[in-house]
Amino acid sequence: MQEFHTEKAQLIMTLRGQGIGDATVLSALESVPRELFVPPALRQHAYENASLPIALDQTISQPYVVARMTEALRLTGRERVLEIGCGSGYQAAVLTYLCRRVYSMERLKPLLVDAENRLRDLRISNISLRHGDGVKGWPEAAPFDRIILTCGSAKIPDILLQQLKIDGIMVAPEGADSAQQLVVITRRESGFEREVLMPVTFVPLIEGC
Repeated sequence: MQEFHTEKAQLIMTLRGQGIGDATVLSALESVPRELFVPPALRQHAYENASLPIALDQTISQPYVVARMTEALRLTGRERVLEIGCGSGYQAAVLTYLCRRVYSMERLKPLLVDAENRLRDLRISNISLRHGDGVKGWPEAAPFDRIILTCGSAKIPDILLQQLKIDGIMVAPEGADSAQQLVVITRRESGFEREVLMPVTFVPLIEGC
């Protein structure tokens, strides 16, 4: 929306100042109207560099975290990406500008319905949504070029790691609630390589739906 043009420009400048250097990632964040993904009462805060509460005790991540996670996926535009934890649909919407197709799962049906409506209103078509247990992934669509988790787990489920292609990349919060680290995992023929990016705080990955 035009009314948020200045706020959005300021946010993009802030993200650049925080080290987000991938122009395609910044362009994707600039293209997605974040104000549509937050509760109406919080829309004036949509372009603050902060996480915000959404329905059912969930959150929409801080734009810097969204940008950093997206950048870490190293997308080229050709990938099929699995997202665990659709939430408001904001991260998924950003990804649709940067990859071939997004497969997004959410265990809380009301959140998924709202996200689906937002994405439809924005005429985003390169996405498939599923109500289901994210711990189990999306086996019939696997393997994926990239996997992103927007919820934290003490240990990343092996079933998700096995749904990653060789040379594929996963970005996920890992660790106990009070000591989560954002990790980048690359699957190789010989096993999994792991890199820690930064400390984070995400809602927990919960089994079942």
